[in-house]
Amino acid sequence: MIQHVTWEVTPDRVEPCVAFYELLGFSRVEPPPSLRERATWVEREGTQIHLMYVDEPVTLPKGHVAVVVEDYEATFAALEVAGHGPDRRREHWGSPRCYVRDPAGNLVEVMAFPPESRRDRSGGRP
Repeated sequence: MIQHVTWEVTPDRVEPCVAFYELLGFSRVEPPPSLRERATWVEREGTQIHLMYVDEPVTLPKGHVAVVVEDYEATFAALEVAGHGPDRRREHWGSPRCYVRDPAGNLVEVMAFPPESRRDRSGGRP
């Protein structure tokens, strides 16, 4: 299980990023006191995204994080209304999905459901 992903973000992009991730079902949570000066955290169902403050962030051109959302069409519409410009992608496993960049430029894949896992195909055996 992946517990968190860390994105580099300039301090002025933190609040717009928090608002973006709230559209995907995340909520702001407090990091430990020793990290509060370095990052803002958002969380959904135990998975976190850490927005780490840096002066010159590096974003990946194609590397991304994928997020399964509760209501794909409503989320897609909310991203559009908020001006994020989600880009619908081919449905490789039958799931509607799109790519969208957060306000710091990080690529996020949003999907209705994930591909079937190897465990699912083997009846629960890895």
